[in-house]
Amino acid sequence: MSEIPKHLAQVRAAGKVLAALDDSKRNAVLLSFAKRLRESVSAILDANAKDLAAMDASDPTYDRLTLTKERVENIAADVEMVASLPSPLGLVLEARALPNGLALQKVNVPLGVVAVIYESRPNVTVDVFALCFKSGNACVLKGGKEAAESNAALIKIIHDVLQEHGLPKELVYLLPNEREATEELLYAREYIDVIIPRGSQQLIEFVREHSRIPMIETGAGIVHTYFDASGDLAIGAKIIENAKTRRYSVCNALDTLIIHRDRLHDLPLLVTPLAAHHVEIFADEEAYAVIASSDHGRSVAIPWKSPGLLRRATPRNDGYPLELLHEAEPQHFGTEFLSAKISIKTVANLDEALAHIAKYGSKHSEAIIAKDQTAIDRFLAEVDAAVVYANASTAFTDGAQFGMGAEIGISTQKLHARGPMALRELTTYKWLARGNGQVRPV
Repeated sequence: MSEIPKHLAQVRAAGKVLAALDDSKRNAVLLSFAKRLRESVSAILDANAKDLAAMDASDPTYDRLTLTKERVENIAADVEMVASLPSPLGLVLEARALPNGLALQKVNVPLGVVAVIYESRPNVTVDVFALCFKSGNACVLKGGKEAAESNAALIKIIHDVLQEHGLPKELVYLLPNEREATEELLYAREYIDVIIPRGSQQLIEFVREHSRIPMIETGAGIVHTYFDASGDLAIGAKIIENAKTRRYSVCNALDTLIIHRDRLHDLPLLVTPLAAHHVEIFADEEAYAVIASSDHGRSVAIPWKSPGLLRRATPRNDGYPLELLHEAEPQHFGTEFLSAKISIKTVANLDEALAHIAKYGSKHSEAIIAKDQTAIDRFLAEVDAAVVYANASTAFTDGAQFGMGAEIGISTQKLHARGPMALRELTTYKWLARGNGQVRPV
């Protein structure tokens, strides 16, 4: 018989001690944890190296799995940021007194026991613990088998720190790697209050179809950037490069560039920076023809940083490498690439761009590059996504970047939480009613 229900019951019981902790105690634990992460870099990287050795380096998730000294330092810094943030607990969201004297308060409280299923990314182990602990939640973690050694090393550090502070290690439980453990978790409604899948679309759909536990979706990021007829060329090239190449394997990375037909002549310059990163382009018929036939050797007018100044100059290369340029097939739209690949769609106007995003987007992050304020306003108002940008990279869709310290994931649904999920999103509320003998009339 499986031991998992016993462990889940222990998590539920251990979670009750969190209600008695004040914020200074929570912060002290988190700061100790950040310190221990820095002291344990060698052990963490050794464990991570074992995971990496078992994975093909060409796998799109290889980068997600990889830890470095710098990344561990950044993870520790995120834990410290979480500790520095105000507690989300006990906030009075609403208060009123009824005519009969009954005093009502609506206050923030923890969700309870939060389960997170995730793939490949050992940093999620740390993020989930830090955010759940700060917000008063016990947590159950189900990492992917590809990160088994890394996750185990991080969980050991967490358990050691909890016990050093006199707290039960059962506040955090890492499920076994077997798929059967996931199936047991999805039915454990008596022990788990909410379950959050963070990973591929296949994982999210599996949890949606099988879970008996209330679920918050952190959906796949099928991300678009629309370059409008009024878009600034220099700004556009910079944003497209950053959104696509900063990190390929993250959910906020750019998948499809949509370009207004009137600006196709600028497309070669918009994508030129991608060539240095060996990004494969899958372009529709019009975009492919322009890029394939572009003469990057001729002198062209391009905008520079000084307002209103145009300068004659030769672009950076002699054309986009043909071995990286392909004609798009239908499957290249609505695909989360998670790799050095991008598709390009040509549209006649903003309406077509909005329609394309509505059809293929995943309601994660979308952006417009434009000077026309009317186009910007329409885009911001009409695009249905968790985060919508004007003249900025979608790479900013991240809890730490939003000043939340870290994130559980990016929620793409509309109930309870949307966008980066951090401390406030890991709480719910309850009503407190204080009276002095009031009874409701029959």
